[in-house]
Amino acid sequence: SGPVGPEIERPKITFADVGGMERDKEEIRMKIVLPLKQPELFKAYGKKTGGGILLYGPPGCGKTFLARATAGEVEASFLAIGINDVLEMWIGQSEKNLHAVFEQARNHRPCVLFFDEVDALGANRSDLLKTGGRQLINQFLSELDGVSASNEGVLILAATNAPWHLDPAFRRPGRFDRILFVPPPDLEARAEILRLHLAGKPCGSIDWSAVAKKTDGFSGADLKAVVELAVESCLREAMKSGKIRPIGEKDLQAAVKSHRATTRDWFETARNHALYANQSGLYDEVLAHLKLKP
Repeated sequence: SGPVGPEIERPKITFADVGGMERDKEEIRMKIVLPLKQPELFKAYGKKTGGGILLYGPPGCGKTFLARATAGEVEASFLAIGINDVLEMWIGQSEKNLHAVFEQARNHRPCVLFFDEVDALGANRSDLLKTGGRQLINQFLSELDGVSASNEGVLILAATNAPWHLDPAFRRPGRFDRILFVPPPDLEARAEILRLHLAGKPCGSIDWSAVAKKTDGFSGADLKAVVELAVESCLREAMKSGKIRPIGEKDLQAAVKSHRATTRDWFETARNHALYANQSGLYDEVLAHLKLKP
């Protein structure tokens, strides 16, 4: 018997729950939300709804959350696929799994089909030839193109931390023809994330903005780690004294000092690709983020 298919979700979160990311939300609105809500407008211009958006950026910056909120925004089903769900040890089985996933999405339209770590699937063909992965890539491309079945009403989002490993064939029109950079959260979003992670915990008076200013370049995952460090140090004290002490700004500032932003290494790599392999302008947003003008 084959693998059990992933669960279909009906997300309740919408763009209102996503802090910041205004530009990315606007792009997704134009490409996914509006075509689904006003199909007759798009038909009048001879445009089909469909095609995919590739989200890229450092890990832990909310690509999956944004995809889930997209499904909530259009009241669609949501199917999240970790690439490990598809890549199986048995050559030949992976293609069947991939086809089954697309079929599952087509049976639940409107559906947002989300692929995480898509670089593993689209690793450059030359690397995959050694592993028999070429058929898998071709299968993925033909599913994206809707060769055997229409993808009308199936909205495909994919996330990658390493877009430079993705086979260029994936970026042709009608496939992942929009590529969006999901940067680390800005100052306001960081303050909001810290507040969310501390909701319901005993807190003193905290100037969220002051703490957020010290966390430039921190991802959402980094901020979560900072909160956990601060909570642990308070808990350790409470266990010794037997008294609950609220978490204060000092605890957060100390935790920030002891944590290094995980996005730095990503930007080091991305910067090289953006400076030396950016003929198509694909990484202009990375250069703008790093204040190195494209």
